[in-house]
Amino acid sequence: MAEPLLTLQDLAVHFQVGSAFGGGVRTLKAVDGVDLDVAPGECLGLVGESGCGKSTLALSIMGLVPPTRGQVRLNGHELSKRERMATARTVQMVFQDPYASLNPRQTVRRTLADPLRLHGIANRTEVDHRVMDMLAKVGLRPDHADRYPHEFSGGQRQRIGIARALILQPKLVICDEPVSALDVSIRAQIINLLLELKDELGLAYIMISHDLGVVEHVSDRVAVMYLGRIVEQGGWQEIFEDPRHPYTRALIAAIPDPFHRADAFAKRAKAHGEIASALDPPAGCHFNPRCPLKADRCVSEVPLLEPVATGHRAACHFRERTA
Repeated sequence: MAEPLLTLQDLAVHFQVGSAFGGGVRTLKAVDGVDLDVAPGECLGLVGESGCGKSTLALSIMGLVPPTRGQVRLNGHELSKRERMATARTVQMVFQDPYASLNPRQTVRRTLADPLRLHGIANRTEVDHRVMDMLAKVGLRPDHADRYPHEFSGGQRQRIGIARALILQPKLVICDEPVSALDVSIRAQIINLLLELKDELGLAYIMISHDLGVVEHVSDRVAVMYLGRIVEQGGWQEIFEDPRHPYTRALIAAIPDPFHRADAFAKRAKAHGEIASALDPPAGCHFNPRCPLKADRCVSEVPLLEPVATGHRAACHFRERTA
C-alpha cells in the first residue's frame, strides 16, 4: 500500500460548555478517539447523522479547530498551529453552502487570486494565468472572472468554491456536503466534475455526506461515524453489501428504495430513538440505546474497531453476526 497522505491517531476534539442555569461546565466530546488514514488519490466517504462530529473532524484536519489529544499527520509529518499556512497548501475544503462561502463583495478573480498572493505568488501575469486556467478546469468562462457571486446560479457558485479550493494545488480536498444545498438537476454535474478533477489532478478526497447514494458513487472506502467515533470502515462494496455494525445497517436500510425497503432486513436493521447528546454519551458502545442487538456487555464494554475481513473493520461485539 502507498504511504498514507493523511493519518489521524486517537484524534479527539472536546469543548467545554457552560450552563446558562448554573449547572457548571460540561465536556462535549465532538470527536472522541478517531484513527483514520487516507491514501494519495483515494476518496474516503465519511457518513453519519447530524451531530456525529463529521464537520468538527474536518475542521480539525484543516487546523481550524485544535485537537484535545491525538495527532494529525500529513505525509508523515505532524501538524502544528504554527504550520497553518503550510497545511493550507496541502489540504483545502469545499463548503456545503455555495451562497454563504463566497464573499459577496469580491469578484471571482479576486476570490481566486487572493490565496495565491497570500502564499507568495506576486507576479500578476502568473496569477492571472492560474486564475483563468482554474476557471476553465471547473467549466467557467474567462468573462466570469469579473463578476460577483450574486450573478451566478447555485451550481456555478459551487464551481467557484471548488476552483478556490484547488487554486493552491492541494493534495487533499475535504468536501463537506458539497451538493446538499444544490438543485437535484445539477448535483450530478458537480459530482462528475469532482471525479474528473480527482483523476486529472491526482487529488485525494474526504467526502462528507448524508446522501449515501453520493458516497457509494464516488468513494473508494467508507468510514461510518457515530457520536464522535468511527464504528465501521472498509471498501464501499463491503460497507454497502456486507455491513457489520448495526448502525451502518440502519443507515443503509433508510435509503429510499421502492423495491427493497419493505423487506425483513430493513425492518430488523431499523434504529430506534434519536442520537444521544455528545454532552452525555451512553456508556460502553454509544449506539447501545438504539441497537436491536443490545446485550449487557454493550453497556459495560467499549467495542474496539477490529477486522472482520481484509480492509474491513467494525466496532461491535457482534460484528461476526451478518443479520
